[in-house]
Amino acid sequence: MTGKEIIEEAEKRSGGIWKPSPGLVYPLLGRLLSEGLITETEEGKFKITKEGEESLNQRVKLQEQMEKQMEVLRRLGFQVLSIGKLMVEETLDKITWLASILHTDLKKTSKDTRKKILTKYRAFLEGELERLRKEEKQT
Repeated sequence: MTGKEIIEEAEKRSGGIWKPSPGLVYPLLGRLLSEGLITETEEGKFKITKEGEESLNQRVKLQEQMEKQMEVLRRLGFQVLSIGKLMVEETLDKITWLASILHTDLKKTSKDTRKKILTKYRAFLEGELERLRKEEKQT
């Protein structure tokens, strides 16, 4: 698709709720081009590369893992109620912050470094879950 078609498709898929501006879409396309995740055809359309597909698949897997972990935290929050809810919200803020860092930095690192980062991230999440479980038992 062209940049204009991408904007129109986003609006269509969101049911008209969201129409990204050209100021958002075109810089993003430029970044994806420079990173080799997409290419531009002679007709001015953009196409995902093999590297782009692999990157997308990694991000989807990470997103799915995060969603599962967030669901566990949400369930814990409903069980623990007020104090637990505050703790869950604090933990979710930390997770969101970490996820934004991971999103930008993971693609710049080697496979081994990525694995180490994800291992540390998982340990953090498991530690937060354990902390919430201990708090739940105390209330």
